[in-house]
Amino acid sequence: MNQAIHFRTSLFDVSKERKNPINPIYGLSLLEWLRKELSDELAISEPDAEDWGWYSELEFEGNNYLIGSCAFFEQGDDPTAELEWVFQVDKYRSFKEKLLGKNKMSTSDGCFVYFKELLEKHPDIKEVQVG
Repeated sequence: MNQAIHFRTSLFDVSKERKNPINPIYGLSLLEWLRKELSDELAISEPDAEDWGWYSELEFEGNNYLIGSCAFFEQGDDPTAELEWVFQVDKYRSFKEKLLGKNKMSTSDGCFVYFKELLEKHPDIKEVQVG
């Protein structure tokens, strides 16, 4: 099960994002920012579109993850305003791990905690909540 972090920020201008070819949902700019900011620490894949937003993949402490993002923005909204964002973390598990109930994703997972703390510490990111 994926875990989500909700927050508000005006750090990104979603109007400058390339169009999601599957569904008109924004969120690419967060993943591109994370790739750049964390390039010395993590190898995050090039973001790609999904029907619910945008995603990238990475390895963290020996596990593989999908991270995803979407921003609540509609045509006519101010793209430089403070927007609500959802950032999700999902751990890939083997069939055996799923069958035996091992290595489950949780809010105490190291990768989830890493990103939550990163967002909480940023001065331009507000109202960070797990949910």
